[in-house]
Formats: sequence, C-alpha cells, structure tokens
Amino acid sequence: MTAMTPGSNVPLPAARVSVDVAAPVRLDVSGLLLTADGKVRSDADFIFYNQPSGPGVAYRSGGGAPDAITVDTAAVPPDIEKIVVTASPDAAGQTFQGIEPTATIRDADGGAVLATFTPPSLGSETALVVVEIYRRNGQWKARAVGQGYANGLAGIATDFGVTVEEPAQPAAAPAPQQPVSQPSAAPPMPSAPPAQPAPPAPGAGKVNLDKGRVSLRKNETVSLVKGGAPLLSRVQMGLGWEPAYRGKDIDLDASVIAYGPQRNAVDACYFGKLSILNGAIKHSGDNLTGEGGGDDEVITVDLGRVPQEVTGLVFTVNSFSGQKFTEVAKAYCRLIDPVTGEELVRFDLTSAEPQTGVLMAKFVRQYSGEWDMTALGDFVKARTVKNMMGPGAKAL
Repeated sequence: MTAMTPGSNVPLPAARVSVDVAAPVRLDVSGLLLTADGKVRSDADFIFYNQPSGPGVAYRSGGGAPDAITVDTAAVPPDIEKIVVTASPDAAGQTFQGIEPTATIRDADGGAVLATFTPPSLGSETALVVVEIYRRNGQWKARAVGQGYANGLAGIATDFGVTVEEPAQPAAAPAPQQPVSQPSAAPPMPSAPPAQPAPPAPGAGKVNLDKGRVSLRKNETVSLVKGGAPLLSRVQMGLGWEPAYRGKDIDLDASVIAYGPQRNAVDACYFGKLSILNGAIKHSGDNLTGEGGGDDEVITVDLGRVPQEVTGLVFTVNSFSGQKFTEVAKAYCRLIDPVTGEELVRFDLTSAEPQTGVLMAKFVRQYSGEWDMTALGDFVKARTVKNMMGPGAKAL
C-alpha cells in the first residue's frame, strides 16, 4: 500500500478499482469523466447519487460504508483520459475545516488496498477534487490531487463543463391584507426597515475574459478563459513603475517564480536568467531607471508549453538596491495579448509600504486545464528573487 502526497501518482495493477472517501462527517462523493480538454462530453459524464452509472464508472453508497466511485478501466471510452473523484460535506454550507478526509484506492474485485491519500491543510473549502484515475501511454494510474473549492460541488461541476441549473426562485406571496384600524386602537409601531443584503466581500468571485478587458482589485481573480475555452496562447505580463514625485531613478526587478503542486519552487525567470522551462517563460531584460512610458519589464509566458509539473506562477517586483516602495509611483501589472497588443487584465497598485518587495499577481493552473490570475499586492521584505520564493509559496 502507498501513502500518497499531493501530485504523486501510482500505477494501477487492477483493471477495476474503487475509490472511497471517508471522513468524520457524511460526504457526498462523485466522479466526472473528462476528455483531453479537461471537460465532460455531456452532463451524462457526471456520476453521483442521482445519476449513479456511466460508461465504465459507477457510484456506490450503502450501509455504513463511505461513498465510492468504481472505475472499470477496460470499459472506459477511448476518448476519456481521466476520471476525477470529488467529495463535499453532505451538510449544506459545511466546510472541510477540522475534517480530515481520506481517499482509499482499492482493487474493486479483491478489496486489496492499493493506495491512500489524505489532503493536507484544508480549511474554508466546501468541495474537493480528491484523486484522479488517468490514462497515460496505455497504462492506468492514480494521482493525488487535493484541490479545494469554496463554491461547493457546483463549482467543481461547472469548471469541468457540467451544466448546473440555478434553483428556481419561489413566487412572491401576495401581501396580506391589513386589518382596518379601530379608532380606539393605539397606532401601530413603525415596522423596521427591511434588512439589506450584505455587500460581497472585496475580491469575492471570479470573472472570465468574455466581456473584454478586466480591471482587478487586490485579491480579485479572473479566469483566463474566453469563449468557454482556456487561453492557451502566449501572453505577456507587463510590469511598470515610476519614481515618486521628484524622486531619483528607481531600479526595480520584475521576476516570475514557477512552483510545483507542493508549493516547491521549480525555477525563476528574472534579469539574471532570461529564459526558463525550455523557453516557455522569457524575460525582456533589466530596466535600471523606471523612467519613460509603457511597461518597464515584460515577461512572456506560453501557457500551452508550461510543463504539467508547474501548477503556479507568482509575479514579483523587488528592489535589489534597497529602495522602498514608498519611493515608487504608479506601479502596476497588466496581461497583454502579444499578437494584437490588446490589454486583457490590469492591476494597479494603489497603496505602498516601506518594503523592498511586492507580490504582484499569481497564475494558478486549475485541474480543468485553465489558468486563473489573481491580483495580490502583498508587500514583503525581500531584495532578491531568491528571497521572494518563500513569500511567493505562501501566496499560492
């Protein structure tokens, strides 16, 4: 038996395997059949308690045993490349805070345990992609995932292309008739004003690029999807800044740090290393003054060529000379289509702290194949890209 860690994989010696997910509370477990583009072919590829069977995949629940998804690899259609197994607490609104789910992968016929996986560090997530059963060069394998979602099972299903219908809103009940006041009766007390819905938390939710240019605020997220398809072409991240009013030249360095699934730093692209990941990420070179209009430094990312083992990119700016960001004006980052020159996403840094580094933005690869960009704007004490690696990992 193998105890798996996030991102690890094991070969499957059995043709039929089951994955059950156990926790101290009742969990709903489901499976999604995904093609090479990371999407279901139709809603029929979403296997759960209301739709318990599909081609080569079945849902099981019964007795005191945890829910399970069984995969008969010999019966899985050839255009299906992976089956993801998800879990969410059965109680509405419950998170995984204080709940430690464990997935057990078994030989479905003999019952032998092949591997187990307990995702680490769960908190506000209300749903989880636990493991995936996938096909690679004719061999079936299992991979530990552990990616959480804050918007429940519906968020997972939507990301993988399942149509999720909004619940119908009940018709408003007619207002009750007011009784006729009697002259001797005391005047009624004024009713309290209706409660107003709480405003959404800053940075809540995410949008895509369908409606054109997106302007982000701190902690807001945009999905790099346009027309329902991941944006897999080359993009450029332009970073710019100016000296504060009447300030001297400001020498800042832009960089991007690539991380693996366990937040491990894989490589960094900066003025001292202008190309990484076999050319998938390239840097334009160092700007020593910050003077002049337009982007001061540009980092080009070919999202389609970024290796699968890289799951996160953190874009940073630091001051090697020790100048603080209180000496900087108009710092920003913007995502550009290098073919058309169109600005897709922009984040303007609206505050400054007397620090030598700032985490500007992060890209996170979703298991559905798309990338999300989140504005950060977090200041740190770091004068080199090496010193930015730890804070960058914490931001993912």
